[in-house]
Amino acid sequence: MRRSLALLAALTLAGAAAAAAVTSAQAAAPTYDITTLAGKVASLHGTAGLQIRFSAFIEEEAQEDSAPPAATPISPPFVLNSPLDGTSVQPPNVTVNQDTAGAPQNETAIAVDPNSPQVIVAGANDYVSRTWSCTIAGTPCSALGDGYSGTYLSTDGGHTWCCTATDPNHLGTLIPGVERLTGGQYDAGGDPSVAFDSRGNVYYAGLGFNRTSAPNTVTVNRGTINNGSLTWSAPTFINQTTSPAILNDKEWIAVDHNPDSPFRDRVYVTWTRFKFQAQTGAYVQSPIAFVSSSDGGRTFTAPKLISGNVLYGQGSRPVVGPDGSLYVFWDGSTRLATTDSTYMVKSTDGGATWSAPKAIAPLVDIAPLHNTAFRVNSYPAAAVAANGDVYATWDTETSAGSVAVYSKSTDGGATWSAPARVFAAATRTPVGYPVTQPSGETLNAPSPSGPVEDVFPAAATGPNGRVYLSAYRGDVVSPWQTCASGPPAPVGRIECDALGDYIHNTRLDYVVTDLTTNVTQTVSTHPINTQNGFGGGFFGDYTDLAVGSDGNFHAFWTDSNNKQDVVWFYGAEFVPTPINQEDVVSTSGAF
Repeated sequence: MRRSLALLAALTLAGAAAAAAVTSAQAAAPTYDITTLAGKVASLHGTAGLQIRFSAFIEEEAQEDSAPPAATPISPPFVLNSPLDGTSVQPPNVTVNQDTAGAPQNETAIAVDPNSPQVIVAGANDYVSRTWSCTIAGTPCSALGDGYSGTYLSTDGGHTWCCTATDPNHLGTLIPGVERLTGGQYDAGGDPSVAFDSRGNVYYAGLGFNRTSAPNTVTVNRGTINNGSLTWSAPTFINQTTSPAILNDKEWIAVDHNPDSPFRDRVYVTWTRFKFQAQTGAYVQSPIAFVSSSDGGRTFTAPKLISGNVLYGQGSRPVVGPDGSLYVFWDGSTRLATTDSTYMVKSTDGGATWSAPKAIAPLVDIAPLHNTAFRVNSYPAAAVAANGDVYATWDTETSAGSVAVYSKSTDGGATWSAPARVFAAATRTPVGYPVTQPSGETLNAPSPSGPVEDVFPAAATGPNGRVYLSAYRGDVVSPWQTCASGPPAPVGRIECDALGDYIHNTRLDYVVTDLTTNVTQTVSTHPINTQNGFGGGFFGDYTDLAVGSDGNFHAFWTDSNNKQDVVWFYGAEFVPTPINQEDVVSTSGAF
């Protein structure tokens, strides 16, 4: 009996100690204000071992703010630039956005009308409202604007593009009804994706969200093109929520434009549904969600989660095969996995039922390219060829840094080839060395110069059987002079008060390869400096590629080789100041 009492006492003490330990651990665990984007970003970053991150767009918007008003226009003592930067994008490349006041654009999406290869619609995050010169009740429009949903139209095969937005009454082809200055209810919008149906209608999918409060949504607008003009419908909101514990991110859209498909013109949208613990704000999971529409985007099915036990995912990409089969790819992991993989699910009944997730190949989520600072990811892109072969491409970290790879399935996604490099290995070319530091010391070119790294791959196939892949390649390294002191962003993105040391800076080119002919070509006309635009930290999340019925590909990427005068910027007024900013640029061709 005494032994039983002693044992009971020991168990009681042990239980009390365990309870105290749990209480102590709970007290020590961080909490996050998930009513704001910044709090959600902090929660994700604070999750040990998690490779998944929000889209670069959401992470940038989490720290965006307007500038305080100044008594007189700002005249910067210095503006960071380089003699190696371009002053205008050169032919045959074409600047797609048409604003001229130094507004940034990034994150590119492009689609070609399957019935008319001359008709192309493109989309991008468009910060044009951050440079508007108008005022509303005495407040500069540029202080009230934000990242918006930009679209652009070409009716001549990509040679020229329309339109631009100048104020809330002249929106051009900005998506209406999402953000406040476009007649909507949200602070910001973007993350563009576009797709055509078989009848010439075009669909735009994006996000709408507030930065310092919980409401957010996925949006879809339907566009019609008549007499060379693009008109967008009001948005349909998907999974609209005011819960701080939910954030919709990284949507993409696909439409079955095959006239012979049993699911002709069905619209498909996937996205990441981030979930957080309501009391502490801790990240819980991020499964992939799906909806479809059979009435031209007017209504959508109830959201369903399609990623099975792959609960930690991001960057989904739906694509449709010629037989109506629907594939969704994403970067994700299961609960006990030590690394991520590129996953795929498939539906053969228009999204009613889904296969179990299949891991195509493991990956290591990439780090920023050497000698750069912009956010990166390993989200997949994919395309289905006319013969039903399926292609997926993504970035993975290797001993040579970030490498774009691709895998192919010839049996409807049942089996996949081993990942192969999209481009041949190469070394960077040093340009602009040596330079003299402010201290008088010399910065010489790095030796060895380092490997060429890849980022933001895209994929597209043509009716002629051609399969195109593309990506940025960090093929040039050059000096870049930093700012030693200056005001905080956003003014500090333009104004520098004292110049600092030179650093090594990797510049990008955009490269397209044709897997059918094994021809690879650099299509950008001047190396791209990612230090321009958002202080080097944000250069979008992806690029895109499309092929028309004429077999011509249309590559679409973010570039920084245009120089324009900025006057209004995030609520601050400058004397006219020339800057290199992020623009979206396309080129067309066939190998």
